[in-house]
Amino acid sequence: MPPGAIAKCCRCGATIARHPRASRTLALALTLAALILYIPANIYPIMRLTYYGAYSESNLWDGCVSLFRNGQWPVAAVVFLASILVPLLKLLGLLYLTATGGAAELRARRQRAWVHRCIERIGPWAMLDVFIMAILVASVKLGQFVTVLPGRGLVAFTALVVLTILASASFDPHSIWQPAKAAA
Repeated sequence: MPPGAIAKCCRCGATIARHPRASRTLALALTLAALILYIPANIYPIMRLTYYGAYSESNLWDGCVSLFRNGQWPVAAVVFLASILVPLLKLLGLLYLTATGGAAELRARRQRAWVHRCIERIGPWAMLDVFIMAILVASVKLGQFVTVLPGRGLVAFTALVVLTILASASFDPHSIWQPAKAAA
């Protein structure tokens, strides 16, 4: 189908398929925005805790290091992979797919298809949305004992989660095999 076309059922008029107008450019914009937010989301503290006068701030990397130092290296490895490495790989893969669109060579298209399959496989391991829910649950449950305040990185982290989901959803995998003019 050409870009912007909609296939409708001849009997009931329901939409069967829709070809997005600019899925690659939208996905590229969302991916670049998410990559920009990836840095402050991982550098700035996500939450601040105050417990009987003791104050602490932590970001994702600090949590991984703390778990590793406390002898919980398998948990530290899972947190590192699911919250830092896999989301970065997913965003870099999406950047590659959206920035190198319309490759003319069959080999380049096969490589892009392989990258897309990798993104689809590692996608469930990107636990950013689960991490956000864990922070919210912890702030509600610990509210009686500990003062939990959002850190500067929480807004960037939340926006990173939303932009990553939107970028993944807006990318049309069929554009991997389309020429540059039809896919853009």
